[in-house]
Amino acid sequence: MPLLIQNRALDRITSTGELFDRQPHLKENARTFRSKPVVDVDPKCLLYVQQREFAATTPADKSVSVIGSGDATTCHLVVLRHTGSGAVCLAHCDGSCTWSEIPLIVKAVTSLSNVSKEGRLELHLAGGFNDESKTSHKLSLNILAAFQKQKEEIHLETCCITEMNDIVVDGNHSPVVLGIGVNVQTGDVFPSSFTHKGPAEELRSARTFTGGQMADIYDSSRGLVKIGPCSWSPNLDIGFWLSQDDDTILKYLSTSPLAEPPHFVQHMKTTIQFLLEHPSSDSLFPGGQPQLYHRSERGDWERAAKS
Repeated sequence: MPLLIQNRALDRITSTGELFDRQPHLKENARTFRSKPVVDVDPKCLLYVQQREFAATTPADKSVSVIGSGDATTCHLVVLRHTGSGAVCLAHCDGSCTWSEIPLIVKAVTSLSNVSKEGRLELHLAGGFNDESKTSHKLSLNILAAFQKQKEEIHLETCCITEMNDIVVDGNHSPVVLGIGVNVQTGDVFPSSFTHKGPAEELRSARTFTGGQMADIYDSSRGLVKIGPCSWSPNLDIGFWLSQDDDTILKYLSTSPLAEPPHFVQHMKTTIQFLLEHPSSDSLFPGGQPQLYHRSERGDWERAAKS
């Protein structure tokens, strides 16, 4: 089925500009969305999704009230929700394999929505900006096209992407919205910032840095964050980056050097240091089992015993 906008099928488009010209209400919705106050999400209710990850849950979840993700420059943040069941998925897409990732997002929501025959699938997109290499624009078009290929009817509600998420500061283009959250109970989607990006932040970043594919990180039936198992080969050469200045790291390790948040370089260095300290991933996954984390009574994620 095609992607639907105000209950009408989206025709083929060749640019995001064409989309917004044809659908002026999407442009207005994007302006409204980007002007909302940024919510600093309480870590005690948060499930944070890193780059190339997704997570899905339902309003019955006692461990997660908000799914969120941030630090998206050229990346896009995707929220798909079923209005009947309330099942919702958030994904952080970087363009690595969009055509295989979008079906995973749809399946994550539909598999949690079997009990509900009423309702519809609603899509919210945020991210990207007018970057010089047009990386954001290509990703926007690929995500829209991939959703058009799905057999389910999907209604595009929020589309704050690329030129509608762009601002010029000191002559440089940057994204307005870098992070979003979705309220699991209400389905409300809002711009967000995050002080906590765990659990296992370094491990998860290392997985992506070494080429890991899009991963489902959450078992909503048990309230467990599950990481891995994943593998990488020893690569001592990456230690080279730790001796480079910030500008060099930005230039070569970012798709958008002038738009990255201030902590990007330190995040890269921490990830590389983690990989140097764990040249083989085997010791991180004894018996080839994933790392599991559950919500503690204090509200943080703590390592769980093997299932």
